[in-house]
Amino acid sequence: MWSIVEAAGWPIWTIIVASVVSLAIIFERLFSLRRSQVAPEGLLAQTLSDFRAGGSRTALLDRLERHSPLGRLFAAGVRNVDGSREVMKEAIEDEGRVVAHQLERLLTTLGTIAAMSPLLGLLGTVIGMIEIFGSQNATGTNPQQLAHGISVALYNTAFGLIVAIPSMMFYRHFRAQVDALLVEMEAQAVKLVEVLHGERHNGGR
Repeated sequence: MWSIVEAAGWPIWTIIVASVVSLAIIFERLFSLRRSQVAPEGLLAQTLSDFRAGGSRTALLDRLERHSPLGRLFAAGVRNVDGSREVMKEAIEDEGRVVAHQLERLLTTLGTIAAMSPLLGLLGTVIGMIEIFGSQNATGTNPQQLAHGISVALYNTAFGLIVAIPSMMFYRHFRAQVDALLVEMEAQAVKLVEVLHGERHNGGR
C-alpha cells in the first residue's frame, strides 16, 4: 500500500485526507440517524400517557428534551399545550427547524467531498501529465520520470473516484433518510397536537 502512495506522489495525500473525513462522517451519521435514536417507537403513546397521568409537567419536559429529537418536538408542543392549536404547531415547527438542522449536520461536508474528490484526482492527473511532458529532453526520454508521471496520473484519478463514489452514495442515502425521519416526526407531532386538543381519542400509534 505504501508503495502505491509513493508512486501516486504528493497529490494523493489530499485524497487520503478527504477519504478519512468522509469515513468519519459516514460512521457518525450511520450511528446518529438510526430510527431508534431519532424517532423511537412508542414515544407518542408514552408521552400522552405521562401527560394524562397528571405528574410534574417540568419533569415530563425534561425527559422528553433529553430523550430524542422527536422528544424535543413533543416537549415544544407540551410546553404550549395551554395555548391554541396554532400556537402549539408554531412552537413545534420552530423546534423542528432546529432539529432538521442538527439531523443534516455534516451532510454538506460529505457532499462537498463527493463533489471535490474527482477534482482532486484530476489535479493529480494534471501533475502527472506535467511530469510526463517533463520527461522529454534533448537527449531523449527519461524512463524513470515518465513512469512516475504515468503512476501519478492514473493512481490519483482512480483514488479520487474510489472516494467520490461511496461518498456520493451515502450522501444521497442520508439525505433521503433525514427527509423520511422529518416527515415521520412531523406526522407524530401533528397527531400529538390533535389528541391533546381532543380531536382524536386514540393516542396510540
